Amino acid sequence: MSLSQEIVEMRKAAGLTQAQLARRAGVGLRFIRELEQGKPTVRLDKVCQVLDLFGCQLTTRKAP
Repeated sequence: MSLSQEIVEMRKAAGLTQAQLARRAGVGLRFIRELEQGKPTVRLDKVCQVLDLFGCQLTTRKAP
């Protein structure tokens, strides 16, 4: 599952609209829309703000 799909699932599981998520995470609604649509160029610091709201962190792993 992609990061954008994961965020959509977490948002829906929390019962939040995109606007509510944006407000709570301290980012713009447009950013949330673009993030959930899988825009390839988004600001990493804002992604981390959204993930932090759900108690998640972005980690890396070595490609196989």
